[in-house]
Amino acid sequence: MTPVVRIGAVGYLNARPLTWALDAAPDQWQVRYDLPSICAGLLEAGEIDLGLVPSIEYLQSDSYRLVPGVGIGSRGPVASVALFTRRPVGQIRRLALDTSSRTSVALIRILCLHRFGITPEFVMHGPDLAGMTAACDAGLLIGDPALEADHAALGLTKIDLGEEWTAMTGLPFIYAAWTGRVGTVPRGQVLALQVAQDEGVRALDAVAAEYGRGDAGATHRALAYLRDNMRYGLGPDEAKGLQLFLDHAADLGLAPRRRRLEFF
Repeated sequence: MTPVVRIGAVGYLNARPLTWALDAAPDQWQVRYDLPSICAGLLEAGEIDLGLVPSIEYLQSDSYRLVPGVGIGSRGPVASVALFTRRPVGQIRRLALDTSSRTSVALIRILCLHRFGITPEFVMHGPDLAGMTAACDAGLLIGDPALEADHAALGLTKIDLGEEWTAMTGLPFIYAAWTGRVGTVPRGQVLALQVAQDEGVRALDAVAAEYGRGDAGATHRALAYLRDNMRYGLGPDEAKGLQLFLDHAADLGLAPRRRRLEFF
């Protein structure tokens, strides 16, 4: 009998295509939903076998492996990972960081250094855009809060970090991927996660409708986001972009070490 794999996933809309099919197979997957940072902590503690964790978490352990071919990414604007600023980028002195994901925090630090040419003071903050930009010149917000934020009402400019990364590197960016330790996930389940991604991508209309909860406008916006901004998969270009990001993060001291990508 195939063992049940303990899964930790994020509850954001952009992750739903990867978990859509898993919820329908409780005999194979025991799924719990949390913030990305919590998923990472559960994986580190061994409380889950596999986590859909921020991509930078891969560097936390030499025993971590990635599920091949599966990832949440973008090539260009992502819409849901953004810097919201009340000043021109070159004038940002204090920047509030959403505490929900270490990958996005690392990404903004890399972009500040290599793309924007600034060295602001970074302040950790909960995902409250009004509070962030009242206390600081700008704020990093991720996930559904970033997607839904009415930045214009707050007098803010939105700078899309997916767009900035691709403009700087010419490569896609991978925000999260299935990550676990060697030997914890049977080969059959690895293949099943690849199939689940394919099923989820084919079900984008249903995923958007679930998110919209009967609101036609919200459903339409969700579908446009999933189709136009998100990219699912982890092919050669995505792997190259992910490796570059991880190397930059390690060089900035945001992770323990450099390491090459390894897969189940």
